[in-house]
Amino acid sequence: MNAQSRLSSPTVGQAEPHTLSLVAPLVEAPPAGLVGRDGELRALRDFLREATAHGAARLVSGHAGSGKSALLEAVVQDATTAGMRVLRCAGIRGGEPSDLSGLLQLVWPVLGTPGRSSCAGRLDALELLLVDGAPAPGERSRLSFAVLDVLEAAGAGQPLLLAVDDWDALDECSRDVLSFVARRTGGHPLAVLLTTRTHRGRPAPLAGVAELALGPLTSARSARLLAARRPGLDAQAARELLATAAGNPLALLELPVRDEDSLPYAPVSSDRLAAAMSPGVARLPAGTRDLLLVAALHPAGDLPLLLSAASRIGGTALGFAALEPAEREGLVAFDGIRLVFAHPATAGAVVHDVAPGHRRSAHAALAAVLAPGSVRTLWHLSQTAKGHDQDLAGRLEAVHGHALRQSEPLLAVRLLRRAAELHPAPADQGRCALRAAQLAHVLGLERMTRTMAHRALRRPLGPLGTLCAEALARTGGERPAADPAAWPAPDGPEERENALELARVTAPDVADDEVRADALLAFLDGLPGRADDPRLLQAMATAGPVRRAATVLAGVRAVRHLADLPVRDLERLGEAALLTGDPLGALDLYRQAERRHRFHDVPDQLPRVLLRQGLAHLAMGDWGQGGHAFGRCAELAEDHGQGPAAAAARLLADLVRALRTGGTVRPGGVAELAAARRAVRSIDAVLAVGTACALAESGDFEAAFAALSALLDGPGVGAAALFALVPFAEAAEAVNAAEEALGVLDRLEARLGAECAPGVAVQFTVARAVLADDEDTEELFERALAEDLSGWPYLEAPLRLAHGRWLRRRRQFADSRATLRQAAAGFAMMGAEARTARITAELRASGERPDSGAAGAPRRSTAGDLLSAQELRIAELAGRGLSNREIGELLDLSPRTIGAYLYRIFPRLGVTARAQLAAVLKHHAPS
Repeated sequence: MNAQSRLSSPTVGQAEPHTLSLVAPLVEAPPAGLVGRDGELRALRDFLREATAHGAARLVSGHAGSGKSALLEAVVQDATTAGMRVLRCAGIRGGEPSDLSGLLQLVWPVLGTPGRSSCAGRLDALELLLVDGAPAPGERSRLSFAVLDVLEAAGAGQPLLLAVDDWDALDECSRDVLSFVARRTGGHPLAVLLTTRTHRGRPAPLAGVAELALGPLTSARSARLLAARRPGLDAQAARELLATAAGNPLALLELPVRDEDSLPYAPVSSDRLAAAMSPGVARLPAGTRDLLLVAALHPAGDLPLLLSAASRIGGTALGFAALEPAEREGLVAFDGIRLVFAHPATAGAVVHDVAPGHRRSAHAALAAVLAPGSVRTLWHLSQTAKGHDQDLAGRLEAVHGHALRQSEPLLAVRLLRRAAELHPAPADQGRCALRAAQLAHVLGLERMTRTMAHRALRRPLGPLGTLCAEALARTGGERPAADPAAWPAPDGPEERENALELARVTAPDVADDEVRADALLAFLDGLPGRADDPRLLQAMATAGPVRRAATVLAGVRAVRHLADLPVRDLERLGEAALLTGDPLGALDLYRQAERRHRFHDVPDQLPRVLLRQGLAHLAMGDWGQGGHAFGRCAELAEDHGQGPAAAAARLLADLVRALRTGGTVRPGGVAELAAARRAVRSIDAVLAVGTACALAESGDFEAAFAALSALLDGPGVGAAALFALVPFAEAAEAVNAAEEALGVLDRLEARLGAECAPGVAVQFTVARAVLADDEDTEELFERALAEDLSGWPYLEAPLRLAHGRWLRRRRQFADSRATLRQAAAGFAMMGAEARTARITAELRASGERPDSGAAGAPRRSTAGDLLSAQELRIAELAGRGLSNREIGELLDLSPRTIGAYLYRIFPRLGVTARAQLAAVLKHHAPS
């Protein structure tokens, strides 16, 4: 238990002079295996230096498994290497330590030190005190002073470290004495390092001792620790472990990968983790243990329901008093409605040693007290069943759709999986297993997808069901090229469902092959009565986003009763709208999906939705809101271990910054791009188009024109490129290539034909107006300005800029200035910072002067004269740097409404950027 390392071996009590510093310098490299605690380790190394100079004490606190003991070991290693003498002791959890056992561990090596003669009297006195047993609480000062006296003597010739692990689990007398010593280290080369678990309040004896609190590891550090110590985990297992461990290092290392085949269901744990998280659970009353068991199996239950279920297990009525022992042990807390475990992994720890039969009894008790026929009731019933049960299997299969509508897709997968096990007929087993695989694929659960697809293939399936199961069984690996032309027509409702799922799974694989994509589109055209099915529309938009844009958007708009759709179908419709050129409609659908996920408290589903919202904002030219969405997505994705979504969000956030500032787009590394493609399949095309547009924003129009020409004039124009028609027209006009650009637009519009999306048709109209320079110019501008551009700032702002220039060339200076101010407001709404200087130059060329309302110049009117009270409030908040979304949350308005207000505010105040608002409002203030 004790470690000693010195350059010399002085006897206790020797008064050899020494410098109050470490005998040898500390090694700064972190010890192998200690991941994510670099800052804490540096702080403790500084503590060691401080202690050897003039004495110090530190308390390291944290929850079970947070890494306290690992840090203690690292400090002991550093101290030993540096020549300090180390004395150690450790508390015992889950038992009753004997009196003075902690002190005996700590000081016994000192009592047995050779050459005691110089201080034999003090050592003998301390030994007698220890042998006599623990003194009464009021008589402990004598023992405390004796221990302090001996330790000071022991450290006189060599700096001394007292390393006390689990101080709070020591016997009471040892705790008091060590607390006394810790507060009296000053003036001696004595370091006292104690670790303790986090308690609701710091234990009184340690008041005044400096504390280093260990919080959970960050998501990035958790992922790094998991990758370093448990390599080879699949993505699904890693996500589950990261979520349950919640930044706890021990849980990350010890939590088993969940086995879905294990019956009956219970949260998982390991022997070591259970011993750390719930050391005293075995000593709890039986009723309390039953209460913890049902709380672990049904965490959403309120306390009265859980007490009722626990009472059924033991046959004895339980009251609220049954909760108190678990609260005293720190296992759970009562939030007024439900029981909340101290840590997500504690739920598995408290049930780790519960026998399967007792778990079944708990599931049966929960099924008895929950609403009859509910999703959760049937789930708990399914955990009590043995063998086949056709009636229960049918009920599970029927109710999985309700779980989807409640935003519990993982539960829906488990219901279908259990139904496949309970059905006696092989055909029914195959059907449920295939449905579970299809839903698991939607959720990104690769291991579950492959497992259930292989099980389905061992049962009789129809031709399309077999094709679908074969495709799902190869999820995450190389799939052979699908040939939709060889697929048979579906026969019956079940095969039509399989046809839609097969198309959904296959569409991303065939999207880049025009022949196979056309075959898939023809197959989808042949499905009767499915024109508005979200899966069909998503598959059609994926395989032919340009060639079937109008058809897909008509189908999206034909969908009724959106409130009754599962949230996944809302996301599919949003994906279809975004791919085919309606980002405004897509944004509305994704916002509905976000509200559903937030209402049902499933934050792990938000990164995917926020990523698509950001793409919709990017397509609309609302760069400020796009950057905000990507930032939130990256943060949440990292918190929930969703590396691909985080990688895509970071790349797209960098793209937004480049668009706003006219900077260089970060290309991304090979691994980062590979991860991002798993979240956004078309991210390469988005980055290519965005890079070309950033060149235009920077003023490099020649390079922008060349890049955009290559993207728009090729044989297979991508959907992302269609959002760059207006930047393409601006670049062409700047390099005097209007005629060439008009030819590109004519050819592209002819290829799109009747399937041209309405939003893309508007872009053609605006682009032609930007390029206009002949007798039809006025008509083209009138036609473009007549379009509803309220949701398209990146269309209206360039259009008004081009119109203002044209008016200036016609010497209509007053109209030109008004139009250019509107353009400046539009670019400011977009967050187009790189445009500010160019817009200011255009205004000056049109005759704008500081005394006539130049950008940022003061006017004689006050802000109250120019703006309404609501407009003034919005302008003040925007001037403080708040985003449209943040202002909307404060004023209970949508970000789009805030943008519309700012669009009106900017021209009135004569500003072209949000950064000018604060100064302009100050100048506009009444004297």
